[in-house]
Amino acid sequence: MAVLGSYCEGNGSIAQAWTQQGLSPCFYFTLVPSVLLSVCLLLGALQYACYARFGRAMEPKYIPRSRLYRGQVLLSLLLVLQPLGGLLWQALSPGPLYGAVVLYGCLSATAWACALGLLQLEHTRVLAQDRTRGHGTVLLLFWALAFAAENLALVSWRSPLWWWSLADASQKVQFSLWVTRYISTFALFVLGMKAPGLPHKPYMLLVNEDERDVENRQPLLSGAGGGRSTWKDLGRKLRLLVRYVWPGGSRPLQGLVLVCMVLMGLERAVNVFVPIYYKNIVNQLTQGTAWHTLAWTICTYVLLKFLQGGGAGSSGFVSNLRTFLWIRVQQFTNRRVQVQLFAHLHGLSLRWHLGRKTGEVLRSVDRGTSSVNSLLSYIVFSIFPTIADIVIGIVYFCSAFNPWFGLIIFVCMSLYLTLTITITEWRTKYRRDMNTRDNEAKARAVDSLLNFETVKYYNAESYEVNRFNDAILKYQVSEWKTNASLALLNQTQNLIIGLGLLAGSLLCAYFVAEERFQVGDFVLFGTYIIQLYTPLNWFGTYYRMIQSSFIDMENMFELFKEEQEVKDEVNAGDLHVHSGRIEFENVHFSYVDGREILQDVSFSVVPGQTLALVGPSGSGKSTIIRLLFRFYDVWGGCIRIDGQDIAKVKQASLRAHIGVVPQDTVLFNDSICNNIRYGRTAASDEEVQQAARAADIHDRILSFPEGYETQVGERGLKLSGGEKQRVAIARTILKGPQIILLDEATSALDTETERNIQGSLAKVCANRTTIVVAHRLSTVVNADQILVLKDGHIVERGRHEELLQKGGVYAGMWLQQQAGEASDSDTESKDHSTEKLPAAPRKGL
Repeated sequence: MAVLGSYCEGNGSIAQAWTQQGLSPCFYFTLVPSVLLSVCLLLGALQYACYARFGRAMEPKYIPRSRLYRGQVLLSLLLVLQPLGGLLWQALSPGPLYGAVVLYGCLSATAWACALGLLQLEHTRVLAQDRTRGHGTVLLLFWALAFAAENLALVSWRSPLWWWSLADASQKVQFSLWVTRYISTFALFVLGMKAPGLPHKPYMLLVNEDERDVENRQPLLSGAGGGRSTWKDLGRKLRLLVRYVWPGGSRPLQGLVLVCMVLMGLERAVNVFVPIYYKNIVNQLTQGTAWHTLAWTICTYVLLKFLQGGGAGSSGFVSNLRTFLWIRVQQFTNRRVQVQLFAHLHGLSLRWHLGRKTGEVLRSVDRGTSSVNSLLSYIVFSIFPTIADIVIGIVYFCSAFNPWFGLIIFVCMSLYLTLTITITEWRTKYRRDMNTRDNEAKARAVDSLLNFETVKYYNAESYEVNRFNDAILKYQVSEWKTNASLALLNQTQNLIIGLGLLAGSLLCAYFVAEERFQVGDFVLFGTYIIQLYTPLNWFGTYYRMIQSSFIDMENMFELFKEEQEVKDEVNAGDLHVHSGRIEFENVHFSYVDGREILQDVSFSVVPGQTLALVGPSGSGKSTIIRLLFRFYDVWGGCIRIDGQDIAKVKQASLRAHIGVVPQDTVLFNDSICNNIRYGRTAASDEEVQQAARAADIHDRILSFPEGYETQVGERGLKLSGGEKQRVAIARTILKGPQIILLDEATSALDTETERNIQGSLAKVCANRTTIVVAHRLSTVVNADQILVLKDGHIVERGRHEELLQKGGVYAGMWLQQQAGEASDSDTESKDHSTEKLPAAPRKGL
């Protein structure tokens, strides 16, 4: 059983802070708990008062239930019990029990209990003015100071008064307790940045979303991101990036990556030796060293400086060589990201593409892919080397100079990084909002330009310009907030770096004046500290750039998260078409829940025959075409081609046997030849021309000045509607499918053009299974079978004459269209006769 001894071990004094190459344990174990308890009690009491007066308890259903939060609580409980356990062990051990030990145990337990109370307070209560995200300043400051205090013990690494030597059981126990505190405080600090126990949306927004349906649907690209952290889902994002870093399948590129890693390690070594050789030059000049020795030292220094470049390897030989070798790896990464994302977008469903905003998607893809390379460059060649330089610098100054220099650098680094992370996290919302406004402005501009004709039709140029101007103004407001918060962060960083440089320079100059250091040591310190602060000053920029890159990539990750609605089965085979028989068996389908588009639809198409689908708008005609092409999967029933369920075959093989002539033909901004060749990309020019002849557009193409190389313009706007349709027909002829789908292919054309194109369509459909969606019933009078759809049901079926004799829905539609055409014919006849009337004679004066 221990007996109560003096306050400090060995009857020492608490006023003696530094002794025997380290901090006095009595001083350390008095200072640390006192500071922690003061911060927690004073600032914690202020925070508690604010929550008591301006806050309210959260409803239990809105309180996050997180395993990480439970980990925070358990770690805090461990740090409450750990000093009490250490105190109990000291009390039961033989020997004196010193007052500093008792004070440390009591104050530390009290401070951590207070922190645990604040943690529970923030978990269960919320201020009326919601914080954007994360814990309050008091807890973050407390955890940062606690972790910094455990690192402060490393300054006394060489002191025999501490437990590093593990000479006896007491030192081993003390070392184990220190390791426990170090790991626990570090884990709490890291979890504190994530704040798993707090809502990641403002509390009032959660309440409003629950009380009323604020958003019935999510936007295509979230963009704004609310108040969530940039580092949310960091593991998933890094896993997505890692597969792009290592150039799998390319031995030369893998070798380049390894060479770049070796060069990066060489840079770290060079950064250490440059200031050392600079110090040796100064000392040799002041001591009158022999010329050949001085010349050799100068040559070595210049060589190292050549390798390093102008400050921290920013433009030296090693850095430039590494940058040059990394170009191929960077191009490989960029290509893989863009190609995979492009393929992913083409794999998404028609439902997604119908709701997309093209300008917004392209802007997100552009920023996201460029951010991948930025992230890899910053993390691999900036963050890791900077951290390595900092650690090397602290170790070097502690061993070669004095532990006080290491302490100055450590404190400066800790404050710098803590404030950088805190302020950068705070300003994240401004950067994210700026990206959202940028997306909106670009999407508005692209949408307006794509609808150029509509703008001209309604004389809305000034309206569109004003809308774009308003979008730019909103973007610039967000941009100003982003830049202003960046200026604040830069000033804070400069202040910390300046104070650290001032303290270290004064201390080094004092030791030189006391003749404990040489003049070269002061030069070494100034050179090394500036060299160290250069990447440290950029460290904040790197952190901001990485965070900005993650923000820029968020929309791209949202695109990657979009799942394919229509997928091939694992063991899906190819579709084998023999005759082209199509069967719909009890098909049910709905675009949204609660409104079925097709209800128990069953029919079959005999090989080589033509089936026509007619009916009012919204009856499900085009839906049948989309289901057969497998843009969507049926909800019930099945669709078969030659007895094979199309849901069990590969989509590519299914679509290879189906040709489509849509109602609105959209062409690529390319030549007519390439647009026709799109039907079969390997086709020769002669085959393209044969397809054009079959579609009766060959002569028309030759009448153009550039013939088949004529550019059709964006979406084919340089061609007339009939010309575009004939190009689409030629494209389908070139594809040579066994099944043809005509989705109101002539409904947007005039009567004369329609009649001309009908002949071309007849050539396409000859001896092929054909399904026609028709608006004008006159175009399907020769169909082998006509299905009349209404409200998702087949209400009538048969040939044209049979349906007219029934006198049902089809007969009514036929009579209505015939009456409309007769009226149009009368109007045209009157106009024509009016044109032929002779002019009235003029009367004389």
